Amino acid sequence: MKRKEYPGDKFLENPELMLSLYARGAFPMANSDSGKVDWYYPEIRTVIPLNSYNFPRSLKKIIPNLNFEIRFDTDFIAVVQSCANRKETWISEEIIQAYLRLKKLGHIHTVETWSNNKLVGGLYGISFKGAFFGESMFSIVPQSSKYALIKLIEHLNEKKFTLLDVQFMTEHLKMFGAAEIPLIEYQRLLDKAYQNDCSF
Repeated sequence: MKRKEYPGDKFLENPELMLSLYARGAFPMANSDSGKVDWYYPEIRTVIPLNSYNFPRSLKKIIPNLNFEIRFDTDFIAVVQSCANRKETWISEEIIQAYLRLKKLGHIHTVETWSNNKLVGGLYGISFKGAFFGESMFSIVPQSSKYALIKLIEHLNEKKFTLLDVQFMTEHLKMFGAAEIPLIEYQRLLDKAYQNDCSF
């Protein structure tokens, strides 16, 4: 992983500067022990191709039986705190406060899975023009985060986004067709995404 030496505090305190770093493809992570924030810029990027993603057959099969409702942007704090609620987390209180400042600019969004009027899963990320930078997801009920991800992909396609950045490859993301690409290809996709002024 390649690290850009950006002072974490400086960029977290200014939402415009924070957004400019996201637009370049960098993202913040706090050390789970010290809380120190660094901005990362990996040489290998992971994206889910919006025009050729995979809809897991197992999920498609059980969706009719799931008592799930999808909501957008109704409870950001609950989503991000649920994502941070694990033994080790890179989502520090400092980062959460920075997200709240970024939210006022209209660039941070949630996809929430609800069941019986309770939040049971979801994800959040940052949008900029035709790119969406997925940050984290959580699941209290099985399949709830997967359902949120599918709904995010469908929503981004509907809104004409062209790039879904998911940072690092996981087995979970691989199910949806996530692919690792070199930085030069990622930068080309960023340039293409920024030709579209999309609204989430």
